[in-house]
Amino acid sequence: MPQPSPYSSRRSYNRWVANQTLEDFALRFTAKNARRWSAARVSNTALGAISFLAMEAIGATVTLMYGFHSAVAAIMMVSALIFLTSIPISYYAARYGVDIDLLSRGAGFGYIGSTVTSLIYASFTFIFFAIEAAIMASAMDMLFGMPLWVGYLFSSLLVIPLVTHGITVISRFQLWSQPLWIVLQVLPFVFILWQEWSAATEWVNYPGTMSVAEDSHRDGSHFNLMFFGAASAVVFALIAQIGEQVDFLRFLPEPKPNHRLRWWLALLGGGPGWIVVGMMKILAGSFLAVLAVRSGMSIAEASDPTRIYYVAFGYLTQSPMANLALTGLFVVLCQVKINVTNAYAGSIAWSNFFSRLTHSHPGRVVWLVFNVIIALLLMMLGVYESLERILGIYANVAVAWVGALVADLVINKPLGLSPKHIEFKRAYLYDINPVGFGAMVLASVIGVMSFMGVFGAVAQALSPYIALATALVVSPLIAMLTRGRFYLAREVIVQDSAVCECVVCNNHFDSEDIASCPLYKGAICSLCCTLESRCHDLCKENARLSDQIQQLLEILLPTWMVERMNPRLLQFCGLMAIIGFIVGGLFWMVYAQIPAYAEGHSLLAGTLIQVYLLLLIIIGVLIWLFVLANESRMFALNESQRQTGLLQQEIAAHEVTDRALQQSKELAEAANRAKSRYLGGISHELRSPLNSIIGYAQLLEKDTTLSVRQRDKVKLIHRSGDHLADLIEGLLDISRIEAGRLEIHRDEFDLHRLLDELVDMFRLQAEDKGIRFIYKPGPYLPHIVRSDEKHLRQILINLLSNAVKFTTVGQVSLAISYRSQVAEFMVTDTGPGISDYDMQRIFLPFERIRKPGLPQTPGTGLGLTISRLLADIMGGDIHVDSQSGRGSVFRLSMMLASVATPGPGVAPERKIVGYQGSGKTLLVVDDDATHRGLISEILTPVGFEVLEAEDGYACQRVLHQTHVDLLLMDISMPGMTGWQLLRQLRDEGVKSPVVMVSADAEDRQSALAQGDASEQGKRLNDGYLIKPIRDRKLLDLVARVLDLQWQYEDDEIAVNNKTAIGSDCDMTRSEARELLAAAELGHLAGMEAVLADMEQRQAAADVQWQIRHHLSAFRFDELITLAKKVINHET
Repeated sequence: MPQPSPYSSRRSYNRWVANQTLEDFALRFTAKNARRWSAARVSNTALGAISFLAMEAIGATVTLMYGFHSAVAAIMMVSALIFLTSIPISYYAARYGVDIDLLSRGAGFGYIGSTVTSLIYASFTFIFFAIEAAIMASAMDMLFGMPLWVGYLFSSLLVIPLVTHGITVISRFQLWSQPLWIVLQVLPFVFILWQEWSAATEWVNYPGTMSVAEDSHRDGSHFNLMFFGAASAVVFALIAQIGEQVDFLRFLPEPKPNHRLRWWLALLGGGPGWIVVGMMKILAGSFLAVLAVRSGMSIAEASDPTRIYYVAFGYLTQSPMANLALTGLFVVLCQVKINVTNAYAGSIAWSNFFSRLTHSHPGRVVWLVFNVIIALLLMMLGVYESLERILGIYANVAVAWVGALVADLVINKPLGLSPKHIEFKRAYLYDINPVGFGAMVLASVIGVMSFMGVFGAVAQALSPYIALATALVVSPLIAMLTRGRFYLAREVIVQDSAVCECVVCNNHFDSEDIASCPLYKGAICSLCCTLESRCHDLCKENARLSDQIQQLLEILLPTWMVERMNPRLLQFCGLMAIIGFIVGGLFWMVYAQIPAYAEGHSLLAGTLIQVYLLLLIIIGVLIWLFVLANESRMFALNESQRQTGLLQQEIAAHEVTDRALQQSKELAEAANRAKSRYLGGISHELRSPLNSIIGYAQLLEKDTTLSVRQRDKVKLIHRSGDHLADLIEGLLDISRIEAGRLEIHRDEFDLHRLLDELVDMFRLQAEDKGIRFIYKPGPYLPHIVRSDEKHLRQILINLLSNAVKFTTVGQVSLAISYRSQVAEFMVTDTGPGISDYDMQRIFLPFERIRKPGLPQTPGTGLGLTISRLLADIMGGDIHVDSQSGRGSVFRLSMMLASVATPGPGVAPERKIVGYQGSGKTLLVVDDDATHRGLISEILTPVGFEVLEAEDGYACQRVLHQTHVDLLLMDISMPGMTGWQLLRQLRDEGVKSPVVMVSADAEDRQSALAQGDASEQGKRLNDGYLIKPIRDRKLLDLVARVLDLQWQYEDDEIAVNNKTAIGSDCDMTRSEARELLAAAELGHLAGMEAVLADMEQRQAAADVQWQIRHHLSAFRFDELITLAKKVINHET
C-alpha cells in the first residue's frame, strides 16, 4: 500500500483563481471545453488588437525623420519578417492550446528561463498600453481641455471592467465595435484620395528631416541604409505583438477534417495576419503625417496620431465640432480596443512571471491592476516623448526572444533536436534550457551592443537584424551541442484518461494539463504544480537552477575551486549582479534622455554615478539580509523535511506492524471461527441425546402411575438434564458474545419456581459433599418478574456450582433481597477464599485457581467469565468479597421488574387435557425416530393426530395424501435439509404453517439468510424451536401458531366449585374487604395473609381451596368477584 504524502493538504484557492471566467486559464493549458467560440469569432477578437494608434505614430515618426523610401522599405521588410515569424508561433499555440509563455517554456527556454520572456512580453504590454493611453489623454486634452493627468487616469481605469472577465467580455466587445472602427478607419482615406490625389505624390517624395539636416538627397528619391536600419529598429518593437494574438488564438477550436481550410484562414488572419493590416496602418500614419505637414502642422505635432486624424477627418466635414466629435470617437474607440488586449495580455504575462518566482497566484485580476499601474507611471514619466529610443532598445531584446523561439519551432523540431510536442509543465522541464535561453541572451547582448555603436555605425543601424540572425543561428547550434537533453528533465508520463482529477485541488482537467507527481503520489494540475513550493523539484534530478549552475561551474572551473565556493557568497554575487545591472540600465536610460550639448551634462553624469553607487550599497545590504534570511528558511525547511522523513519511516514501520497485527487478527478470527464451528458441532451432538433424556423425563413426571419417590427421581433427572443443557449453552455464549450475536430476551417467569429448582438441585450436591445448603429468600420477593430467565439461571448456576465445588467443610448459602425493582443474589461459602492476586484472574477466560494442598477441581475456567459478561449485557453487576482461608461472597445485582398482571403463559403449569375446536393433524419430519416419537408422545395425549416422516421425500408423499395443519420440521436431515424442503414446499403452494426444529443453536443465527428472520409478510416459516424440547414451550408454540385455546383438567373442578360458593360462603366481611383491596392491587402477600387468617380460624375447606386455586393461577378477577359477592350478600 503506498504511503500517503505528508503534504496532501488540499489547497483552498482565492475565489478569483477558482473562477475560470476571470482567470481565462492563466498559467495553464486552455481546456478543450473552453474553446466554445467559432474560429471566425476568435480570429475577429484577436484582430481587435490592430486598432492601436501607436502604429500610426511609428509610421509618422520614421517617415518624418528618415524619409519615404527608407521608412517604407523598413516597414515592408520588418512586416514581412514579422509575418513569417508569426506563422509557426500561431500554429503551435493554437494546436496545443498554450499562451506565449507556455509556448516559450516548451520551445527551448525552460521553466525559469521563460520568466525572462514573460518579463519581456509584460514590458511590451505596459509600454504600448502607456503609449496608447498617452495618445488618448493627449486627444482628451486637445479636444476637451482635460488635464493630462486626468486623461491618464481615465484611460487607464476605463479598461479594467472590460478585462476582468477575460475573453468572454473582450470577444463580445471586439465583435460589436469592429464594424464602427472599420468605417471610421477607412472613411477618411477615401475622402482624402477622392478630393486630393496629389497628396499621395507628395508623400512618396517626402525626404525626411534627417536627410535635410545632412544636406543630402534632398529629393528623398534614394534609399539610405542607415535610415533604413534606424526605422527598422522602431518597427521591430512590434514583433512581440504576436504574443497578444496568441493569447486569443489558443481558444481556437480543434480543426475538423471538413473545416481545415476555414481553421487555417482564421489562424492566419488572427495570427500573422495582424501585421498585414498593421503595415497598412503604419503606412497610413506615414501618409497622414506628410499630409499634416503639408497643411502647415509642425514636425513635432505631425507625429501625434490625434492631430493627424483631426486633419484627416477634416476632409469629411466642414464643421469643427463634427470634426472634433469624429476624431474623439475614433481615438477613444481605438485606444479601448487595443488597451483591453494589452491589459489582458499583461495580466497573463505577470501571472506567469510572479507565479514561478513566488509560488503564489492571487489571481489574474490582481496582475491586471498591477500592469495598469505600471503603465500609468510610465505615462507620468513621459513615455511618448521618448518613443523612438525606448522602442529601439526594446526591439533588440524582443527580436532575440522571438528569433530564438522561431528557431526552435522551424529548425530544431524538424531536425529532431527538440521534442515534437510542446511540454510546458514544471514537472518535466529543466529550469534553464540553454538552447532558447542561451540563444536569446547572446542575441540580445550582441543586438544591444550593436545598437549602442560598439560594432560601428552600420551594425548600429542594423542591430535588430543582427539580433534576429544571431538567434536563428545560435539556437540550433546549442541544440546540437547539448543534443537536446535540456528540453525534458524526465520522461513524460501520459495519463490514461482524457480528463483527470488533481490530487491537490480536486478539480478536473484535461490530461494535457496534468502531470504525475511523486510527492503527492498522483496526478497534479499544472497550476498546483507551479505553486508548489515545498517539493524542491523532487520529481526531476539535477534540473533545478542551482544544480545547473553547479554543473556549469564544474565544467568551467577546477573541481577544488568549485568545492570551496561558498553558496551564500555565490547567491549574493548573482543577485547583486542582476539587480545592479537592472538599476544601472534605468540610470543609463535617464542619462541618455539628456542631450550631450545640454548645460550641466557632465555634472549630471557624476551625480547619477554617485547616486547609483549609494544605491548599490543599500541594495547590497538588503540582498545580504535576504540571503541570510533565505538560508535560515532553507535550513528550517530542510530540518522540517528531515523530521518529516523520519516520521514517514516511523509511519512505514507502524504500517508493517499493523499488517502483522492484522494478519495475527485474521488468524485469531479464523481460529475463533473454527472454535465456534467446533463448539456448534459438539452442541449439536450433545443436544440430540439430551432431547430424548429431558423429553422423556418430562413425560415420566406426568405419569400418575409412578410413586412419589419415583417421580422425585425423574424430576432430578429432568433438572440434571436442564443443567447439562445450560452448560452446553454456556460454552456457546462466549462465541456469541465475541461475535456480537448474543440474544437477550425479556420474558415473564416465576422467580420462586426458578429458585426452588436451583435450591433442590444444589442442596442434593451439597449434601453429597457433606456440607449444608442454606436458602434465605427475602420477604418482598415477587413471584412473577420480567428478565431473561435462561441467562439468569445460567449465572446463578455458575455461582452456586463454584461455591459448592470449592467448599469442602462448612456451608453454602443463597440469600436474596429485593428492593426498588432490583434483586441482589448473595452466594456465600466457607471455602478456601481467593487471594488478592487471584482476584484479578478469576473473571478471565480459561483461568482456574489452584490452591496448594487442595485437590484439583474439574472445570473449564469459563463459568465466571460467562457470568460477568452476561451480567454486564443484562445491565447487572457481579461483585466479589473474599479473603484467603475465610470463604467468599459473590453478589449479583440485577434489575428484575415485578409483574402485577402476568401474561397467559406465565401462570403455574396446569395439566392440558385437550383443546377447543376440531381435531388437528400434525406432521413431524425428523431423521431420528426417537425425536419423532418424543414429539408424538407429547402431542398425542392432548388430542392431536401426529404423523411422522423420516426425511423430506417422505414428507412430500404424506402431504400429497393427507391434509396437515402444522409441520414440525428438523433442519439437519440427509438428502434435503429442512430449509431446502421448506422452500420447495412453499414453491409447490403448501400453505400449512411450519415450525423449524434444530439441535444446533447456531442454526438460529443462519435463519436470516434462510427466510426466518425476514419481514413478516415474506417469512417462510412460522416458528423456531431449539432442542432439547421442553413440553411447555412446544405446547405454547403450537397453540400460538394454530391459534388454539387449551382445555385444562381443573376447569371442570373449578366450575363445580363455583356453584358451591354462594350466599353461604364461609368468609367474613372484613376478610372479603381485605381480599378485594389486595386483589385490585395485585398484592400477593396481602392475599396470602387473608388466606392464612382463614386457615387459622378453620374456614370451609372448599372455600380455602378455591381461593388458593385462583391465587396460584393469578386469577385476581375471580377473587375480586368472590369478595364482592360476599360483601354484597352481607349488605
